[in-house]
Amino acid sequence: MSGLFIVFDGIDGCGKSTQLDRAAERLVKDGYTVVKTREPGGTKISEKIRTIILSSDNGAMVDECELLLYAAARAQHVREKIEPALKQEAMVLCDRFDSATLAYQGFGRNIPFSLLESINAIAAGGVKPDLTFIFDISVDAAFARILKMKKSRDRLEASGREFFSRVAEGYRTLALKNPAKAVLLDAELPVEELGERVYKKIGEAIKGKKAL
Repeated sequence: MSGLFIVFDGIDGCGKSTQLDRAAERLVKDGYTVVKTREPGGTKISEKIRTIILSSDNGAMVDECELLLYAAARAQHVREKIEPALKQEAMVLCDRFDSATLAYQGFGRNIPFSLLESINAIAAGGVKPDLTFIFDISVDAAFARILKMKKSRDRLEASGREFFSRVAEGYRTLALKNPAKAVLLDAELPVEELGERVYKKIGEAIKGKKAL
C-alpha cells in the first residue's frame, strides 16, 4: 500500500485544522505513520512565501501575484515534503491543497478556471488527494470564530464578507462535482460528532487503498 493523501479544506474559521489534528492523533494511536502539513507552507521556503501572502502589509498585492505565490509554495511543498512522505507510505494530512486554489482564486478572485487548472497541474506535479474533506460553514459563523481566535485579521481574512461568500459557495460546488473524492461536512456540528464522521471516511479510504 502506498501512502494516503488526505486534505482538510474550507473557508477560514471552518475548523479544518482542529479536525486534522484530531484525525492525526487517532491515526497515530492506530499505528499509522502520519505527516501533518499545511498550505501555503509545510517547508522552510513555502512558509516564507506564506508570510508574504498573508501579511497585512501587502494589501496592494494583485490577484495574479497571489495566485503565483500560492503555486510556488505548493511546488516546493509537494516535491520536498508530500511526495517523499507518500513514497514512505505515510498518511499525509494537509491543511488545504488544490481545491483551495479553485475556491479562493477561482470563485473568490474570478480568475479563469482553465488557467488555475493549468497552474495547479504544474505546481502539484501529478500529486492528487485521495480524499478531500470540505467543511461547510456560514460566513457569519466563520467570522465569529475568527474574532474569538484572533485579535486581528491577516490579509486574506480581511477580504470581506462578499468575497468569503463566493469562496464558501465555490467549495460547495467543488464538493458536489467530485463526490468520489470530496466529502462535504457540516462544520457547525459538535466537534466530536464531526470528528467521528471524518474518521469513518478515512477508514473507508484506507480500506479502498489496500484493496487496489
